[in-house]
Amino acid sequence: MPKVFLSPSTQEWNKYATSGNEELYMNLLADRIEPYLRSCGISFVRNDPDRNVTGAIADSNAGSYDVHLALHSNAAPNDLSGRLRGIDIYFAPKSALSEKLANIIANNLKSIYPLPDKVMAVPTYSLGEVLRTKAVAVLCELGYHDNYADEAWLKNNLENIARNITGSLCDYFGIPFVPAGAVRWGTVTTNGSNLNIRSYPGLSGTIIGSIPDGATVMINGHTNGWYVVNYNGIVGYSSSDFITL
Repeated sequence: MPKVFLSPSTQEWNKYATSGNEELYMNLLADRIEPYLRSCGISFVRNDPDRNVTGAIADSNAGSYDVHLALHSNAAPNDLSGRLRGIDIYFAPKSALSEKLANIIANNLKSIYPLPDKVMAVPTYSLGEVLRTKAVAVLCELGYHDNYADEAWLKNNLENIARNITGSLCDYFGIPFVPAGAVRWGTVTTNGSNLNIRSYPGLSGTIIGSIPDGATVMINGHTNGWYVVNYNGIVGYSSSDFITL
């Protein structure tokens, strides 16, 4: 199953137009993304807020991740302060997968941002979090925090943005989006046999693990007769017919 390195900004010195700062609101956004990742069966690790971008790159590269997702908000140059709006999703120009993910995220964000023509996937030739990570990486600049309208949109839509970005990751990974809900627990009831854990919610999904009859399993989501389960660190899908809540 997919694994994401979630990297909200650590730039507390970037003040917002009225109150707060970039680090605060990107971490509030990451807080809201986590339950959606969990419900969709996407494993994740979050950056250390006490480390800078160099530390985030090093920590990401020390692990094995399918995507490195950096969350930021933008600021205009001094001569244009407060006058710019828009969302930029930066990708590595030499990575077809990075460009693919950036385009998916940008296209989906158009549906919730009030100025869809100002949402773009943009190549970067300088951003280390995109260019120096082993994982497929994108950096999301989610509006201009020195612009009052963008700041208000961002602050008032953290949940919508979290849901939208997670949906984009599901589109990229080719798995269904599952709405976030409470973590539940169930017991496998197969009359003696093991219950398969699959990579996709269907019999065509590759078997990636199994759960013994009678075992307790964590349930993070439910989609079309399949539970998103976590058993001994294996995250995948198991048939809900054989799990009793």
